[in-house]
Amino acid sequence: MHHEHRARLSLASINDLLAAVPYLLGFHPADSIVTVGLTGRRITVAARADLPEPAAVTDWAHLAARQHRALLRNVDATAAILIGYGPATTVTPVVDTLTPRLDAAGITVLDALRVTDGRYYSYRCPDPRCCPPDGVPFDPHHSPTALHAIVAGQTALPNRAALVASLAPTGGATTGGASRRAQERALTAMISGGRAALIRAGNTAIDEAFTRYAAGSVATDDEVAWLSVLLTDVAVRDRASQATGDQPWHLALWTDITRRADPAYAAAPASLLALTAWRQGQGALAAVALDRALAADPHYRLAHLIDHALRHGIPPAALGDWPTTASPTP
Repeated sequence: MHHEHRARLSLASINDLLAAVPYLLGFHPADSIVTVGLTGRRITVAARADLPEPAAVTDWAHLAARQHRALLRNVDATAAILIGYGPATTVTPVVDTLTPRLDAAGITVLDALRVTDGRYYSYRCPDPRCCPPDGVPFDPHHSPTALHAIVAGQTALPNRAALVASLAPTGGATTGGASRRAQERALTAMISGGRAALIRAGNTAIDEAFTRYAAGSVATDDEVAWLSVLLTDVAVRDRASQATGDQPWHLALWTDITRRADPAYAAAPASLLALTAWRQGQGALAAVALDRALAADPHYRLAHLIDHALRHGIPPAALGDWPTTASPTP
């Protein structure tokens, strides 16, 4: 997951770093291994993965180490800090396995930490004066770093489950037959004007949606259903992608459409949300949006391409203006 935040947080200590991590991810991690990559003195990537069961660490480590190396190299990171969230029984085997693999790949592991029950422990600091055996207490919720992040407009949900819940379907477009009406409307347009008519209708629906959300309004259920149906055409979806940038309301637009779309039509808007979140440095949100997209269509190619990019730390800038309507991606 790639993160490039406009709001710079000054981190001068381990406490500062641990307070910043939830804002880099978008939620407070638990039972997780977090890799923070640094290019020079700047954090350029933060990635999270579930901790494997201790018996599965060896099998997990082969793929995980390869992904971590690619993730760090793709942002030119030369150093990393590993942070395990959970009990020593699950964190220690992961840190012990991952650290030497990164060292061997030329990535300097500056520190490896464990966070358990409000305390952090260092695997690399032998000095009991700064890293006592019983850990160092800290509070990620009440710190200057957390305050600065909040003032800068960054948020950290209580956990990943809360992030998943924030994209849960509301059933809006299925209420009152909005989805059925949109399907009938699309069929009528197709019969009368062919695919070109649907693409024209899609372009109009995109423009209208952007106008609404830019003004702080939201689409009606019928408008959400109509846009969701039209986005099944890759030319319409890719036009929407090209029109989407880094405005905060772009994220709000695709979040709202993803939540309210008929689940059967969620693959396209959820993929657009993932693409938008990824471009804006919100990798965790992008990953959850991809889960929504692939639940709607397990073979949706755009979702798989974004997922590959996220897992390997490929920065959005590497793709330029892709996708384009000249080369649609189903």
